[in-house]
Amino acid sequence: MPFQTLPPPVQQALAARGYAEPTPVQAAVLEPEARARDLLVSAQTGSGKTVAFGLAMADTLLAPDGALIPVTAPAALIVAPTRELALQVSRELMWLYGGTGVRVATCVGGMDAAKERRNLGHGAHIVVGTPGRLRDHLERGALDLAGLKVAVLDEADEMLDMGFREDLEEILDATPDARRTFMFSATIPKPIAMLARRYQKDALRISTVGEDRGHGDISYQAVTVAPADIENAVVNLLRLHDAETAMLFCATRENVRHLHASLTDRGFAAVALSGEHSQNERNAALQALRDRRARVCVATDVAARGIDLPTLSLVIHVELPRDAETLQHRSGRTGRAGKKGTAVLIVPYPRRKRVESMLRGARIPAQWVAPPTIDDIRAQDRARLLETLLQPVEIEEEDRALAAKLLEARPAEDIAALLVRAHRSQLPQPEELIDASAPTARPDRAEGHRAGFEDTVWFRMNIGRRHNADPRWILPLLCRRGHVTRGEIGAIRIGANETYFQIPRAMASRFMAAVKRTANAESDDESGIAIEPSPEAPKGGHRPNPRANRPTLAPKRHSPRPTHGPRGRR
Repeated sequence: MPFQTLPPPVQQALAARGYAEPTPVQAAVLEPEARARDLLVSAQTGSGKTVAFGLAMADTLLAPDGALIPVTAPAALIVAPTRELALQVSRELMWLYGGTGVRVATCVGGMDAAKERRNLGHGAHIVVGTPGRLRDHLERGALDLAGLKVAVLDEADEMLDMGFREDLEEILDATPDARRTFMFSATIPKPIAMLARRYQKDALRISTVGEDRGHGDISYQAVTVAPADIENAVVNLLRLHDAETAMLFCATRENVRHLHASLTDRGFAAVALSGEHSQNERNAALQALRDRRARVCVATDVAARGIDLPTLSLVIHVELPRDAETLQHRSGRTGRAGKKGTAVLIVPYPRRKRVESMLRGARIPAQWVAPPTIDDIRAQDRARLLETLLQPVEIEEEDRALAAKLLEARPAEDIAALLVRAHRSQLPQPEELIDASAPTARPDRAEGHRAGFEDTVWFRMNIGRRHNADPRWILPLLCRRGHVTRGEIGAIRIGANETYFQIPRAMASRFMAAVKRTANAESDDESGIAIEPSPEAPKGGHRPNPRANRPTLAPKRHSPRPTHGPRGRR
């Protein structure tokens, strides 16, 4: 048995859970050279790292025969960045050590602190918590770390990114020098290396990045869309994949709130997770996903940390991750425990080069695909419906009797058609997207000016043909950013890397003021596109664009609201 070096109760727990072979990170921590040593481990999300550090500290907590080593204070401490991850770690350790009598106490924000102090006072062998709550219990004297034997920092890179350095240092400084220290992190950047040098001794460096089964089962796709079509692309991706559970990532809690409301309005069974939700609300949302009352979760990066949903097969990056590490952490919610998963990046045309660079740096092979059309979705709907209806099932006599009565009243073809109609009526409607590949009407180069455009100001945008700039999505973008109507925008001139357009001089100041209010240079949506007055007209002279010959526009969207609200706190 691959786990034969472990105490018998732990072996039995693994067998009961169906563990036949260890994952790479679990096998690495069980090697003889890892025994009784500090560990610095690089392992991706979904690689089985929680069980890995549970196994690594087994010989510290238990005697060889599986008997619990008596302690008067916590023997092991696990620090995690978020409540969800801490709760997940607690659940994993409870079943792993269930046959040993080990008591696990959880200390996280949003829970009853007085109850946590009572649990600590009654005696706990393992304490799992978030940095802020653990520090609070430590300062109040409720958490005694004088006898600690093992300290574990789970997702250490994320804790440093979230500003928990001081909390971690205070907690570790309160532990004995003789303790073992495990640091688990997706990557080992310089801050993590510095923390390891300070608090670890002769640590064994383990890296399973690139060989863990968790990320090997994720298929990456990148979908390019017009900035105004991000939300519609989300709808169509959800309809095309029809995933048992899907997770959608936004950058801010405001955007989570907006997208969740929009999907709910369209008929999707969706829940939201962000920093503004209480622990009870978060628990209720996760339970709804587990029992299939909800199938879509809209979340921020931090809120989704540590979430483990076995049925999660689709991750959509609605707003682009800030770096490759965030991309991998997000995508790692799917493709876990040997199951297949799909991660889709929705890429606004102007951001394609940035995404290509990020994917190259992360060595992630992504397939660039077109966004799903209404015809694509309907074809999938037909195939899924036929597959569902043609599956062999046992039919009860009562159902056969009702079917016979229906056949007496209506032809079989009509009944089948009504069944299809009833099925389709329960599905959210797909959205029509801007087709950037369709031909556009060329601007009229005739002499003369349209009424109201005798005196105009030229403006420029930092996108052009190389960014798939097209009048179909540029025109509605200018209307939203500048708070003007289509009739108040003159000629549009698209170059290789920039686009010029006209605004009547009488409203140029008002237009520019609105553009500044709706700008966010760090955003990946249309608010991140730079718009500014141009000191001169584009080369080639003035070419009026009469209203009668304006480029053909895409049909009106499902919702005229902006794709995302302003950026806010996570």
